[in-house]
Amino acid sequence: MKKEIVKVFQVATVFIGTIVGAGLASGKEITEFFTQYGISSFIGIIGCGIFYILISSIISRISINYNLSSYSDVMNIISPNIFGKITGFITTLFLISSASIILAGSGALIHQFFGIPKIIGSLIMIAIAIFFLLRDTEGLIEVNSFIVPGLICTLTLITVLYFAFCRNTVSLDNIASFPKQKTGIFISTVLYAGYNTLSASGVLVPLSTQMKKSKIMITGIVTGAIGLTILCLMINLLLTINQPYIYKYEIPLLFVANRFGNLIQALLLVIIWLEMFSTEVSDIYSISKTLEQTFNIKFKKAIFIVISLALLISQFGFGTLITKLYPIFGLLSLIFIFQCILFFFKHKKDFSNTTQIK
Repeated sequence: MKKEIVKVFQVATVFIGTIVGAGLASGKEITEFFTQYGISSFIGIIGCGIFYILISSIISRISINYNLSSYSDVMNIISPNIFGKITGFITTLFLISSASIILAGSGALIHQFFGIPKIIGSLIMIAIAIFFLLRDTEGLIEVNSFIVPGLICTLTLITVLYFAFCRNTVSLDNIASFPKQKTGIFISTVLYAGYNTLSASGVLVPLSTQMKKSKIMITGIVTGAIGLTILCLMINLLLTINQPYIYKYEIPLLFVANRFGNLIQALLLVIIWLEMFSTEVSDIYSISKTLEQTFNIKFKKAIFIVISLALLISQFGFGTLITKLYPIFGLLSLIFIFQCILFFFKHKKDFSNTTQIK
């Protein structure tokens, strides 16, 4: 029983850590996808959490039932045609691009605060990432097991400080008084949830196969999704009551934490860097697992191939590529999820004995 609780905690933290990333931890993603939609943004976040539970559980059960090891395996099963291959290719391209952006961001962040050359900052992240990645799935679990609780504690602390010292600003009347900047919260929620679910599938698939038990995976996913939803609601609350100033900043939560002094800001900055690191490890892990399955390249060798490629790309500007890649990836994620749902219900009888694989 105790071992199962530990495994559920591990699945939950990996799930949260993979989805959070630097964009969510900084407040930028929540600002763009939710806060601008006013009071309905809170409903959107709850809907997003429900989406995570339903779709991630389906992906996990497919992975366990067919003993899959990477997101490309899932795509080959649910879409064994040219479209599945295109989806897999775009997903790999997206994850490599994401890893490259994080390396560049890490270098820029360390350069800004310590004056160290950017390449040194990127190499520091690579060195630490390799240490954990060489430990395979265990390393992925270890990274998220200490980073995610740190993120939750930091954001909970900031939220509690607002309730303790700024009670008027967190009142329901004040929150409802802010006009929405955009309309279309439903589309924004579905796109955001779909994009994150496909990104997380690279970690969910091999983790599901390793855990082997649907009960542990689904309980972990539900726990993680609830934790992530509460986390997003806290961030959205903090961002909402700090409108319109948050729209001026690349890292809105640093402005939110500003009123409580440099120590809280510094703590938040460390957490954001750690979330960048967590996403970097998840992205490289996902791609390496796919290379291992698709091209029969040993996982440890694949790690160094992916890191070398990501480091090379991070040295160049590729803003145009990302601008075009994100919308395509968002559309593909929704098609992929629709195919997963169809496949699951079409083969529902095959999933009756996936509670445990011996």
